[in-house]
Amino acid sequence: MKFFQKKKSSGSTPELIGTQRSCCEKFALPATVQPFEKELYDRLRCAVPIIDAAIMKMIRLTGGFHVICSDESCQQELDSFLANVPVGLTGRSIGCFADNFLDSLLTYGSAAGEIVPDSEERRIAGLWNGDVSRIRITAGADPFSRSYNIVAPDGSSHKIAHPERILYAALTGGNSLLRGLPSLSGILMRIYECIGQNFDRAGNVRYAVTYKPTGQAGDVMFSRERAQQIAREWADGMNSAKYGQVKDFVAVGDVDIKVIGAENQLFDTNVPVRQILEQLIAKLSIPPFLLGLSWSSTERMSSQQADILTSELEYYRRLLTPVICDVGNSFLASIGSEASCSVEWDNINLQDETALAEARLKNAQAREIELRLENNEN
Repeated sequence: MKFFQKKKSSGSTPELIGTQRSCCEKFALPATVQPFEKELYDRLRCAVPIIDAAIMKMIRLTGGFHVICSDESCQQELDSFLANVPVGLTGRSIGCFADNFLDSLLTYGSAAGEIVPDSEERRIAGLWNGDVSRIRITAGADPFSRSYNIVAPDGSSHKIAHPERILYAALTGGNSLLRGLPSLSGILMRIYECIGQNFDRAGNVRYAVTYKPTGQAGDVMFSRERAQQIAREWADGMNSAKYGQVKDFVAVGDVDIKVIGAENQLFDTNVPVRQILEQLIAKLSIPPFLLGLSWSSTERMSSQQADILTSELEYYRRLLTPVICDVGNSFLASIGSEASCSVEWDNINLQDETALAEARLKNAQAREIELRLENNEN
């Protein structure tokens, strides 16, 4: 029996070390809409620039308009009022009020404004875009009348004394255009957050400098000092590059320099990002090329997308027309006129103007040919 037998070295147990990752998002969006729906949509437009850009383009593409009075003698006075009416603290003109009104309509699903009278001079002092989140609408005495209540910060509410001064409009069902987008936008922001973290890790190049001493006695004895010297010289060369100085790194022995993470590749996020953006664009009804997205589309497809956008803008115009007419009719009533107003919208784009001009030219040419044939027959 061997009493002095050499013991077998037991293998060391592997140790697992967990690293912590930051799971917080810079633009965290809540999963539910209630009860802070207005704040949710505001943060959504702030977090996803393409949503804000789509809404702003739709407001601008809605175009301008002209308010026509049924009494021509009041037309000049009406135009002067609509061009100079104060809107809130900084705005002026009915166009400014309509833009703010449509912005609230698209973002929150409804919009509210107020005609502010001047009791001393018996005229309209200005227009005000209200905070639709503080307004509660209930049925009035009959099915077609509305009662407006203002909700205070403490939760109490009081009824508006003059509901006839309130201008109100809502999308179909009163739902925001952005409804259903917070969940998709949250996924999109997580993808962008991961892209940023990956570039922090792999995009900022880091080097691994490895010194392997030879079997000679001198290298083994002074390996620590040589490794420290290599580290100092390498750090000095890297720091000198910040000030425009280029230094070469010269070492004796077996020194290996590699880029950390050079073998790894970043994930291709084009496919998931595009899938989410397609959902967002479909909800916003904006052609991708208007938002700077270089997606492949034929000329025929682009024209069809423009036609769809035109129908969307016509829908928003139908919602704004009664509000604009209410402002004009209120002004005419304040000056003692019984006339009424109507709104004529400009063509949505210059392509419509070109198409109309070409149609008029062809009609004129056809009429000229018809007259020439009639003269020849006579």
